[in-house]
Amino acid sequence: MPRPVHFEIPAENPERAMQFYSSVFGWKFQKWEGPIDYWLIMTGEKSEPGIDGGLMPRRDPAQPCVNTVSVTNLDESLTTVDAGGGKCVVPKMAIPGVGWLAYCKDTEGHIFGMMQADASAR
Repeated sequence: MPRPVHFEIPAENPERAMQFYSSVFGWKFQKWEGPIDYWLIMTGEKSEPGIDGGLMPRRDPAQPCVNTVSVTNLDESLTTVDAGGGKCVVPKMAIPGVGWLAYCKDTEGHIFGMMQADASAR
């Protein structure tokens, strides 16, 4: 069964947001070495329940926080979203060395991501 594996927080001021979450929850941030400004969020020990996330500069004032669900086949999952009344809003893209990602909207207007792990994604 696909499960949430990652969340993303868009921030008007990433440094301010990182300071807030560090002071409130003790979360740790590490700059991602990818092609965009992105910080990985470590929310706790791997042995504890929970998921880690990411923080990025906000690109749109209405950009929401997003949960990403792990799927085994992104193309099939996109077809299932469409058949269920949802819609793909950001097409499949490669996250180099990580996998394939797309963003969708559910029947209630919520945005969510779906990620297919694939270390060879380019």
